Amino acid sequence: MTSTPYPTFVIGVAGGSGSGKSTVTREVLASVGANMAAVLMQDDYYLDQSALSFEQRCQTNYDHPDAFDWPLMMAHVQALRNGQAIEMPVYDFTVHNRSSKTITVQPAPIIVIEGLFALFDPALRKMMSLKVFVDTAADVRFIRRLQRDMAERGRSVDSVIHQYLETVRPMHKQFIEPTKRSAHVILPHGANGPAVDMITTKAVSFIRELSASHEHHHPRI
Repeated sequence: MTSTPYPTFVIGVAGGSGSGKSTVTREVLASVGANMAAVLMQDDYYLDQSALSFEQRCQTNYDHPDAFDWPLMMAHVQALRNGQAIEMPVYDFTVHNRSSKTITVQPAPIIVIEGLFALFDPALRKMMSLKVFVDTAADVRFIRRLQRDMAERGRSVDSVIHQYLETVRPMHKQFIEPTKRSAHVILPHGANGPAVDMITTKAVSFIRELSASHEHHHPRI
């Protein structure tokens, strides 16, 4: 059975590690209602590394675009745009591998794609109605990453610092920072109120237009 495509408003939210991308996503969800938005977290689309040992998985450069399962992510975005539910993978950062769990994501008018490389792939960018880059000072991003990785991902201070200097920082400069040029909106001080309001206003007006057009085509009797 083929699903009937319906209008979607796709928002890409990119930016370095600890920049405040999740804050932007949360604000969009709060403004339109959770049932009106489908969220894809690029962090969960790291490649399945079951064939590698834990030691080998520790050596993977997770801040490089090649670490992600782009075909799966593209297929999932396309499915949501076609009105089909998807089974989003769940990545387990404590073992550096995709877990056996998945999360069912239902199609919705607003689709948010959040991740380091949300604006990296040209084909993915073409699907987006609004491209956002969250730009936050490097020291602030590092502190946030340090706090998060120690609290949520079982990392030590030394391992976080080593990873930051070895891969996070150089990859940010080489791959993430340049995607800023593709953004419609750059948030210069992270997820600041006025800029986020502008994004949520866009999303809310799209939902309103959709409701109005639905009413027009399907008037209540």
